[in-house]
Amino acid sequence: MGVFNRKEEMADTPKEVLNWRLYWCVFVFGILGASRGLDEGLVGGMVGMKSFQHAFNMEEGTKAEIANRESNVTSMVQLGSIAGALLAFVLCDKIGRVRSLQALCALWLTGFIIVVTSYGNLGQILAGRFIAGLGIGMTTVVGPTFLVEVAPKAIRGMLTNIFAGSVYLGVMVAYFSNWGAAINLPSTTRMQWVAPQTAHIGFAGLLLILSFTVNETPRWLTMKGRHEQALKNLCLLRQLPEDHPFVQNELLDVREQLEREREATLGATRWGKFKELVMIPSNRYRFMLGIMSQLLGQWSGASAITIYAAQFFAALGKTGQSEKLFATCILGVVKLCSAYLCAFFLIDFLGRRRSLYAGITLQFFAILYVAIFLAVVPAGALKSGILSESQKRAATGAIAAIYISGFGWAMGWNSFQYLVNAEVYPIRLRALGSSLVMCFHFVNQFGNTKAVPTMLLDMHTYGFFFFCTVVCALGLAWVWFFVPETRGKSLESMDALFSLPWHQIGRNGRALTKGIGSHADEEQWNQNEKKTVELQQVENSTTKV
Repeated sequence: MGVFNRKEEMADTPKEVLNWRLYWCVFVFGILGASRGLDEGLVGGMVGMKSFQHAFNMEEGTKAEIANRESNVTSMVQLGSIAGALLAFVLCDKIGRVRSLQALCALWLTGFIIVVTSYGNLGQILAGRFIAGLGIGMTTVVGPTFLVEVAPKAIRGMLTNIFAGSVYLGVMVAYFSNWGAAINLPSTTRMQWVAPQTAHIGFAGLLLILSFTVNETPRWLTMKGRHEQALKNLCLLRQLPEDHPFVQNELLDVREQLEREREATLGATRWGKFKELVMIPSNRYRFMLGIMSQLLGQWSGASAITIYAAQFFAALGKTGQSEKLFATCILGVVKLCSAYLCAFFLIDFLGRRRSLYAGITLQFFAILYVAIFLAVVPAGALKSGILSESQKRAATGAIAAIYISGFGWAMGWNSFQYLVNAEVYPIRLRALGSSLVMCFHFVNQFGNTKAVPTMLLDMHTYGFFFFCTVVCALGLAWVWFFVPETRGKSLESMDALFSLPWHQIGRNGRALTKGIGSHADEEQWNQNEKKTVELQQVENSTTKV
């Protein structure tokens, strides 16, 4: 199960560690990714349904006004998610990962109950989607943080990317829900747009119930000084006795890292943590990886294709309502299968860096083909369906290219953005770093969702795809220089990698830190601690003044 040809890295992992408790925890927190996928897949179909357009007067006004109204509805969850990602930082550290899951499920559930009970009131739709967005935004921090903290290092990439794959489980469920509602429910009834939205209520309610069946992570319990409970939970999770060397070593690594951090940052406030994140070079490099992966990934076109899939398939000649929605269903299946293929077999086998390279390269050539096709074939011919034989074959190739770009995204940016954000930070900065990066993620997605309808009007569809091609090319250059390989490294050993000079971390980091453990590179640890102590002294002196 994703561990073939990896005997060396699995050699120090007892077979008892890969047990049903671990996989159950991974299932509960991994399925959280479906929240984002559900919304991205459902909202585009919802605003395109005649029943929704008539009920909320979506077609009134100029083209620009219609595009703005549509983008307001589609982007409201992203706007709420910005605040939700910041809220997750406070709750994750304050009440723990499991209680944060319960809080976000309550927000997610409440928001969509408000949405489905709306009768012609667009303001209620916007308010409900914003509240739901608070919960959905929290999932991107809570899910990966929990998963990376419970996963054995040998299969951390595979288990953490269950979350990333679940995004496309949600997308697939959403696309099939929209398609089923469009062909089975009349456009004159509100149930045509309401029925698909109830998928949110089902997922949120189920996860709220299941959250009471999992235990808190040993790392969070250790951070809070609850050492006995941390040991008990770790033994349950690993299915090993308290005196087993694997358990003792894992707990020792966690405690040693926390002890170093506490000694170096005694009395630090949340503002002090933020200054640690942005002013200490090793932490700043980690933060840069998260921010740039979100910026380049979001504007590579994949998010826009997911949300506005029906419109893009219409631009490629799939003009019938049922026809274009069915094409989106196939896209959902492709993204789901490719996401889990990458999670189970590629991200830990090929490594983070090579998977990202391959994924962006596939995405680049696929999107470039679509851009060239739309620039060469007249839009009027595609809309009318009057195409030559060569144009028909090229159109089929363009649709296939959309599917290939989805596979590339799942293999590249989608797998990387959650994993690197969760695994590179020290424990005390993990919730803060993840929250800030995911806040930036939703700021980007909000801007992307708001901008795409206008970009399609001003740049034409082919211009938008050429823009995405350029972003993919920039992404390849960034990966080559800056992204390090973290496969097989323990969470506590990341400091050795990020303590290297900045220009060596990406290209040579893995080779230079090969064999370095979590407490073997004392000199580099001490350098980081010294800088942190100096930073804290400055903060304390400022406070006294």
